[in-house]
Amino acid sequence: MTVIRSNSISGINSITAQSTSLNFYDTSGNTLSIGASVTGDITGNVTGNVTGNVTGNLTGNVTTGVGGSITVGNTLITSTSIGIGTTDTTGRDALTGVADGTLIFNSTTKQLEVYSPQGWIVGARESFQVASPTVTADTSSRPGWAVLTFTGPGSIEVSNGPGTVEYFVIGGGGGGGAQPANAAGGGGAGALHYNNNYTIANGTYPITVGAGGISSPGATSVRTGSDSIINTIITAAGGGGGAAGAPAGGAGGCGGGGGYSPTAGGPGSGAGAGTADTNSPPAGWGTNGGNGVLNGAGDTNGGGGGGIGEAGVPAPSGNGGRGGNGLTFTIDGASTARGGGGGGGCENASKPGPAAGGTGGGGSGGHSGTAGTANTGSGGGGSGRTSPGPGLGGSGIVIIAYPTT
Repeated sequence: MTVIRSNSISGINSITAQSTSLNFYDTSGNTLSIGASVTGDITGNVTGNVTGNVTGNLTGNVTTGVGGSITVGNTLITSTSIGIGTTDTTGRDALTGVADGTLIFNSTTKQLEVYSPQGWIVGARESFQVASPTVTADTSSRPGWAVLTFTGPGSIEVSNGPGTVEYFVIGGGGGGGAQPANAAGGGGAGALHYNNNYTIANGTYPITVGAGGISSPGATSVRTGSDSIINTIITAAGGGGGAAGAPAGGAGGCGGGGGYSPTAGGPGSGAGAGTADTNSPPAGWGTNGGNGVLNGAGDTNGGGGGGIGEAGVPAPSGNGGRGGNGLTFTIDGASTARGGGGGGGCENASKPGPAAGGTGGGGSGGHSGTAGTANTGSGGGGSGRTSPGPGLGGSGIVIIAYPTT
């Protein structure tokens, strides 16, 4: 039995439109809406708003206006996007009868996954990130890369890895020796460790930036620069201190220059002179300091400190030795030289020098040395007539870069 009321029609097995649409009108010709439930099959087009649930199978197209949407469980379809909701790995693995091509977003692994004949495979994932609570990434100096530069202590936090990064780590430079009436050696640069393709895992990595060594008389060990460190990844040794008077130059990443006796320059812990923008060996780049020389009473000269690109130069007659040159790297988007050795000191009052520091920030030597440039890991210049001297080692630096495209 078919029953037609003012707000419903019941008892009809199906309604079939004989033209392109089926409409209901009142006696004045106004289109009527159906305010109650319609149960049964509808074949043809339904034009207008449907408020409530539609239960059953739908064959054909569903069209909504701008701003409209279709929601099925936690899946949402709008005119500009599809939101598939989320599940975790446990929920994914509990699914049964999964069809090839099924998409999920896995909140455990934070990636879009697609079901295939081989099982669940990655369709897309959140991008690899290296962030720091202590420094802000520079994304403009090197297009396509984010660069984190540490001139003091800090840390990095790696997520959505593993991923690849570049790192540049140089220890603090050694301080120049300082001995009144006796020439002293220049400080050595810190060792450099550089890698342009290092795979790093998720986690937090504390960072230490080595301080430069002081410039003073006494044992060379007190003038050694401090190490720069990316925890659990790499340690770059600080530079050796320049000899103060007779002793040999101090050992370090690059060796300090020798004293006047004459004495030898200190040994570098690195694998020798490096090359610009080239990965370092496991020991890093680092060279020996230059020897000092005694020309006669009142004419002593200290050797130059080693640089990461060149060993320290032995003292010539009448002046301190030049500091070994540093190297240029472009990890931060600029061609920047770092890691020069400090020049040796000079005692002779009529030959004040200066003995040049190595390129990349090495301090100059002479009667009174100058400091290595901060955040270059360069050695300080040796002094020949001043104690304590001003030739402090330059502090180190840690630079980490990763691709953003």
